[in-house]
Amino acid sequence: MNPEMNRNILIAVDASENSRRAVQYVAGMLGGMKGFKATVLHVIREPEEDEFPVQEEKEKWYHAHRQHMDRILEEYRRILIDAGFADKDVSTRSTLRYCPSMAECILAERDSMEYATLVVGRKGLSRKEEFLFGSISGKIVRTARNCTVWVVE
Repeated sequence: MNPEMNRNILIAVDASENSRRAVQYVAGMLGGMKGFKATVLHVIREPEEDEFPVQEEKEKWYHAHRQHMDRILEEYRRILIDAGFADKDVSTRSTLRYCPSMAECILAERDSMEYATLVVGRKGLSRKEEFLFGSISGKIVRTARNCTVWVVE
């Protein structure tokens, strides 16, 4: 394999079972193979200004959400390490961003760090739900450039 090839993988996750399957898929496909680096990313959507009437409530929500996701990110990290990824080659990242579209935020994170592969879980929305709410994985597939996208069901 070409040593110049970018083997950096970004796995965009939330607390869903679909995200867990995406992490397990990467672990099963690449665990134990040399040269791959994985980052498990969770984007925390910045709440709308009127969502929390008092700043203290917003900070309390953010702190609780961050703690919950940090535990899940560490669990996902362990799945990858237990599958054979080197400890030093697996990182986690949680970021708070204003996101008009979660897909755009995930792609912006991918662009900022030059990941060759982006992995997302598919939510399994019905056609009606996808039409009404949009699909993060669908939008990523349609708009991602200069990377490979794996959508795990």
